[in-house]
Amino acid sequence: AVFWAIHRGMPAGLSALIVGLQPLITAVLAGKFLGEAILPRHWAGLAVGLLGVVIVLWPKLGALGGGVTPATLTASLVSVLGMSAGTIWQKRYASGGDLVSATMWQYVGGSAVMILGSLAFETRAVTVNGELIFAMAWLVLVLSIGAIFLLMVMIRDGEMSKVASLFYLVPAVTAVIAWVLFNERLNLLQIAGMAIATLGVALATARSNGVQPTRARASR
Repeated sequence: AVFWAIHRGMPAGLSALIVGLQPLITAVLAGKFLGEAILPRHWAGLAVGLLGVVIVLWPKLGALGGGVTPATLTASLVSVLGMSAGTIWQKRYASGGDLVSATMWQYVGGSAVMILGSLAFETRAVTVNGELIFAMAWLVLVLSIGAIFLLMVMIRDGEMSKVASLFYLVPAVTAVIAWVLFNERLNLLQIAGMAIATLGVALATARSNGVQPTRARASR
């Protein structure tokens, strides 16, 4: 949904800000459906982290242009709600089994949908070159297998509100990588935003001595 919105003209920076709401939405859903107790300090960390994300992405917002439409805004919101709902569902109903099998079946299901979509809407013309091979290797090995599998482990072993707060680090890390690889400008405002986002994550993931979060019963 995010890629569709960007393809339709939604500025990538604005789309990233909407997706940046994911940790807050996940925290709210975790409190309601998983029974996780989220302390005021954790709420403060989520808010501070979101502020840091806004600061990091601010230089990239630019002119909104004509790509901001009800359709593209709805698509971005559907994406972030789907991401949050998916992590909550995974934690509540599917975190007790074998992670390798669970991840495989998720990709089987996702592949079936995308194959139908590509047959219906794409040209089906593929140009095999070095760029394609590198991109596919990165997407499959680093993201699909490495990052998503690590996310599955964190969902299984951690509290969802704290796991979700780590997404606040994505814009900061992306900005650093873009600075290193593509020589994109990285100003003092963005560096300050990175520090604020990191502080927010630290607050949101901090443990309190003697306070145990309440969890929903597995049989609920």
